[in-house]
Amino acid sequence: MNIIKGFPTVFLFICFVLIIIDCLMVEADTCKPSGKLRGKKPPSGQCDDNCCEDGKLYTTYKCSPPVSSHTKAKLTINSFAAGGDGGGPSECDNHYHSDDEPVVALSTGWFNNKKRCLKYIKIHGNGKSVKAKVVDECDSTRGCDSEHGYQPPCPNNIVDASKAVWKALGVPENDWGLMDIYWSDTD
Repeated sequence: MNIIKGFPTVFLFICFVLIIIDCLMVEADTCKPSGKLRGKKPPSGQCDDNCCEDGKLYTTYKCSPPVSSHTKAKLTINSFAAGGDGGGPSECDNHYHSDDEPVVALSTGWFNNKKRCLKYIKIHGNGKSVKAKVVDECDSTRGCDSEHGYQPPCPNNIVDASKAVWKALGVPENDWGLMDIYWSDTD
């Protein structure tokens, strides 16, 4: 008889756990690839680093993982300065930005049709944090053309940061390039 009394509690607990697991799985599947893009060989001298490969298929995304107070991402490095590897002026303000200014470009979904333009995000990595201004998009939908420096589309989880961000996070210069981070919107 005691087993029957405890059955509703155990049953409700199991149902609760299954619902939580289902919700987590749904959130993990909210951003799926939107297509593929075939790479083209860049013209001679038009691409120095991370260039598209002729015929290779690159995944494209119109979305990014959901934003939270602790959004997991990959930090990459970019120059937003005139003549830097970022290409033209930043999309948000049509200006170039010094490598000494903490600025970032976000993957297409997080950039959210310019809704984060000129707003600040807080980046956590290497045991430190820094505020950085969103000035550009790291295009996850297109690439392998002159507008994108003949580089592949960005993955959907990129925070592409200036040297100032890497310095503020205290990352040794020889480790700059790719790092796991967390970020969030600021008030």
